[in-house]
Amino acid sequence: MFNLKVILFLALHLLPEVKSSMVNLNNNGYEGIVIAINPSVPEDEKLIQNIKEMVTEASTYLFNATKRRVYFRNVSILIPTTWKSQSEYLMPKQESYDQADVIVADPYPKYGDDPYTLQYGQCGEKGQYIHFTPSFLLTNNSSIYGPRGRVFVHEWAHLRWGVFDEYNVDRPFYFSRKNTIEATRCSTPITGMNVVFNECKGGSCITRPCRRDSQTGLYEEKCTFIPDKSQTARDSIMFMQNLDSVVEFCTAKTHNTEAPNLQNKMCNHRSTWDVISESPDFQNAAPMTGTNLSPHPTFSLLKSKQRVVCLVLDKSGSMSTKDGLGLSRLIRMNQAAEMYLIQIIEKGSMIGMVTFESNATIQNNLIKLTDDSAYLNITAKLPQNAGGGTSICSGLREGFQVITKSNQSTTGSEIVLLTDGEDSTISSCFEQAKQSGAIIHTIAVGPSAAKELETLSDMTGGHRFYAYKDINGLIDAFSRISSRSGSIAQQPLQLESKALNISRNEWVNGTVPVDSTIGNDTFFVVTWTIKRPKIILQDPRGKIYENSDFQEDKLNIWSARLRIPGIAETGSWTYSLQNKNVNSQLLTVTMTTRARSPTTLPVIATAHMSQNTANYSSPMIVYARVSQGFLPVLGANVTAIIESEDGNQVTLELWDNGVGADTVKNDGIYSRYFTDYHGNGRYSLKVHAQARKNTARLSLRQLNKALYIPGYVENGKIIANPLRPEVKEDVAEAKVADFSRVTSGGSFTVLGAPPNGNHTPVFPPGKISDLEAKFKGDHIQLSWTASGNVLDKGKAGGYIVRISKRFLDLQEDFHNATLVNTSSLIPKEAGSRENFEFKPESFKIENGTHVYIAIQTINEANLTSEVSNIAQATKFILPQQSSAPALCSKIPSLSVALFGFAMILSLF
Repeated sequence: MFNLKVILFLALHLLPEVKSSMVNLNNNGYEGIVIAINPSVPEDEKLIQNIKEMVTEASTYLFNATKRRVYFRNVSILIPTTWKSQSEYLMPKQESYDQADVIVADPYPKYGDDPYTLQYGQCGEKGQYIHFTPSFLLTNNSSIYGPRGRVFVHEWAHLRWGVFDEYNVDRPFYFSRKNTIEATRCSTPITGMNVVFNECKGGSCITRPCRRDSQTGLYEEKCTFIPDKSQTARDSIMFMQNLDSVVEFCTAKTHNTEAPNLQNKMCNHRSTWDVISESPDFQNAAPMTGTNLSPHPTFSLLKSKQRVVCLVLDKSGSMSTKDGLGLSRLIRMNQAAEMYLIQIIEKGSMIGMVTFESNATIQNNLIKLTDDSAYLNITAKLPQNAGGGTSICSGLREGFQVITKSNQSTTGSEIVLLTDGEDSTISSCFEQAKQSGAIIHTIAVGPSAAKELETLSDMTGGHRFYAYKDINGLIDAFSRISSRSGSIAQQPLQLESKALNISRNEWVNGTVPVDSTIGNDTFFVVTWTIKRPKIILQDPRGKIYENSDFQEDKLNIWSARLRIPGIAETGSWTYSLQNKNVNSQLLTVTMTTRARSPTTLPVIATAHMSQNTANYSSPMIVYARVSQGFLPVLGANVTAIIESEDGNQVTLELWDNGVGADTVKNDGIYSRYFTDYHGNGRYSLKVHAQARKNTARLSLRQLNKALYIPGYVENGKIIANPLRPEVKEDVAEAKVADFSRVTSGGSFTVLGAPPNGNHTPVFPPGKISDLEAKFKGDHIQLSWTASGNVLDKGKAGGYIVRISKRFLDLQEDFHNATLVNTSSLIPKEAGSRENFEFKPESFKIENGTHVYIAIQTINEANLTSEVSNIAQATKFILPQQSSAPALCSKIPSLSVALFGFAMILSLF
């Protein structure tokens, strides 16, 4: 029997990650890898064959690169439901598109085929998925990226081990400590030429030597490093895996700590191999003995048939508990379940329903949702009365019966389990749940819901939710349980989710933008606690919908729904609600929609916490991703609402500024530390992303990717690859129409927190990661983004600035470096831009002098941050010669005389 301690151990030690990847390492072999093909990709057997060849090649390369430690043992390829069925295709179990490790899909728009990994965690943390385009897999790109198997290993290192690239397209060159200009790379023995391409035809190009930029002293913007085809360097895979000689990751001995790349920034100048070898995978993976090659991976082809879902709903006595605003949990559950059945779950799905208390009752066997009558058949069976005890396992077992009675397999089917009750026997059906192969989504209602619920969702790959004081919490949770197939047209989008407490005869107004990518299957729903309000809804053209247009439910669950005919008008929809009751009452407003067409890619927001379970002494990170297709959406206003088990709510503005919890600026990932723990137990996350007044735009930049190689040097000549496809200016600068999206980020659990938010200070200020320095005359000017008093919140107490002429003094012994007087420096609010100027009195500044600077932040509790990135200021003037010779194949860097001119440089 599982007891609570066992459950908490599982939560803390076995299931810490939010993304439910099924990958595990067993006796040196990776198992459970899922590669999913997007439903929009045309059927092509060659695509499957090339995926198999890529993984097979990658397995051998990975085995050797990790010194005989790991390889790929088995891989599942998820075939789209849009492809024809084949006898060799098996049914998926818990494998799904939305939890795949690798996604094969066309880019949006057609901006290129660079393989990349969606990765936005900290150093050593796993990524989200690898993205390959069909074109990359079907076209021979080996001259540009290298063999596909090598590319896969490059991306696997991002995904599995949380390492970063060792090049930098924004900072392709830097000044070394030896006063030489170096290409940003690892390792430095990789040789090549630095040139500017003037004209390329076929495989030959006219080039010229790179000139120096008069402002920075580095090479001009168009200067490109072209590697020699023939190399002796064996590393690094995270720079150029395409080079034949490169078969290893950079080690501590070969790692270039100077290069201004993301690996040095994120991992504190540690080598990729150092980070990889400390991953959990390698703690129990000793090198395989002998000289045999690793076994070839095996492949399974999986294809879903149709979506099968069974609702398992609690109707025990505790569900009659009222929320303090007049409605019972049972009614709130029915409101959310009705919305799920009518608005969220996609047509063509099969759905059944079970209710339970001390015993369970099948209310509906599986019904295929084809028309309104099918929805009505199920909603009519929603429970109207609550009573009895709580037997969660009885509900689950009957849920499995509903599925098998209709000749469907529980494998790959979904259970939506909602309960507010405790059940000491819940662990008795854990093994059956696991063996069923079903995906179990759990929704915990109120503070007394069984603490073991999350184990069910974690072990089966389902979502986990918690709802209590947030009246719309149940609706938000059901809205998140959408199709897992990857089909855009099937994804419901929540535009509004708001609760409004309104006095007698008071009016409230709101506006919801409907952008041009959405509008199909649009619903506007109002719920109340006492009496139906007056409702006025106006579309962008002025058409008005009133109470008579709204359909009131027949189940006495206090809700009214309007389905917008056809495609909803693009523009701002406004609503007005008036409370017609003699007393105040709570009204809620929900608006959902879908993509305008199957080929239209809407803006989508997703959210999650960095962990499912956290200790009080460890900060959590809130992540929200806003994207259109695979492209990041920048400039959105993103807000997180986090609610604790006692109903305390914290609102956080999330940032995409590249500092603090946010890894990279302007990548469409909005992040923030969360430290406002308010007691132990469950917490829920809800995120609202919106754009107003045309402030949002798309970005074509994808980070953490295989580098596009423009050509190679062979026998002193440059053999050019095809030029990168140019992106049209209107696409590169594409604006995003005003939008609004609401999404649930699920639930997480906190342990060890003091009650009522009575915090002893445990969190220091956040680390500064964007310090820049430059000389201005004899003074050094610094600039950076302010960290907070507690990580990225509030105002810090002060800054400690230290300088040295030696980089290692700051990196290895910061506290003994020369201290700068900062008495005049008063910290600003976290997220603000800080500027500070000082004269390095203790140093003699001469032509060519390098000065290194780093900062620590200190807070009111005398806690200090980690040492910042180390910035470099160099005094120099340009030589009279206006250009510099290109690098020959045996000279990897260029010595440069540095004299009294100001240079900006920020070393990661």
